[in-house]
Amino acid sequence: MKTQTFSFKNSDGVELSGKIEFPLSGKPKFFALFAHCFTCHKDLKAVHNISRSLAEEGIACLRFDFTGLGRSGGSFEDTNFSSNVEDLLSAVKSLKEKFEAPKLMIGHSLGGTAVLMASSLLEEIRAVVSIGSPANPEHVLHLIKEDIEEIRTKGSAEVTIAGRPFTIKSQFIDDLEARSL
Repeated sequence: MKTQTFSFKNSDGVELSGKIEFPLSGKPKFFALFAHCFTCHKDLKAVHNISRSLAEEGIACLRFDFTGLGRSGGSFEDTNFSSNVEDLLSAVKSLKEKFEAPKLMIGHSLGGTAVLMASSLLEEIRAVVSIGSPANPEHVLHLIKEDIEEIRTKGSAEVTIAGRPFTIKSQFIDDLEARSL
């Protein structure tokens, strides 16, 4: 397989960083789009390995960093579940303009929940894979449950998720609760 850098702008004009794994055998059978977990990035080993495995099977796979994560522009603290869905829709639009629309969407954890939401808005999608994803986006609040009161009171707070600091604003919580099933 061969890897190609693939950057595109989201609906707010923010540059998002991605990579496409292409099969060595020439033209791909079709394209897939992979969405990483809540605070992860496109170069997480599992994301990379799944993308490479798809390329070995003849499927080109785009993996990208959501706004404010990895090498993508923007500020994580200004994002929410809805903006992740919008980033996915922007990725699909960009793939469609430069190559072809993906037929497969894959997501891990909250990325899988976002893939389920985004794919319901896209007629091109033929299959969806959700890996360890909550059925309800509000489920992610368990990661910050001890900080919710401070976030609501102060409007934002620095929280630790998977050993890394992130600023979460109350709009993030409001968006998850609004998207609750």
